Amino acid sequence: MNLKLELIVLPVSDVDRARAFYEQAGFRLDLDKAANEQWRAVHLTPPGSEASIMFGSGLTSAAPGSVQGLYLITPDIDQARADLVGRGIAVSEVFHDDKGLVYHGHGGGGITHDGPGQGRVAGPHPERADYGSFATFSDPDGNGWVLQEVKNRAPGR
Repeated sequence: MNLKLELIVLPVSDVDRARAFYEQAGFRLDLDKAANEQWRAVHLTPPGSEASIMFGSGLTSAAPGSVQGLYLITPDIDQARADLVGRGIAVSEVFHDDKGLVYHGHGGGGITHDGPGQGRVAGPHPERADYGSFATFSDPDGNGWVLQEVKNRAPGR
């Protein structure tokens, strides 16, 4: 069986504001369609991605900003961060983990670190290890994104 992630629905409070944010971040607009006053779908795709996001009216009952830990993989985290910042997007500084990599979504904050003594250390991973350097940003509602540097994907990916 071959399955690919195609679409993630994001809960937002203001569809036009969210559309403007994601277009500013460089996402490609694929669709903006309203069937009536209660239903509208906006579909956008991150640059270089095969998977997309969708938000709108009448699409989900989830609370705006409740989606966390959306990973965008990039071969050059410094360049990706600089591009987003140049587009006016507030992005954290690049960081790496001080111990093991155990991440999960956390309301309002993007990623968190589990276990004693684990946390964010300023700068990219010292060896620039794949999957080891991060930066975070959020959309206007607080849906949390993580940039992660990966030059060589794990086998089978």
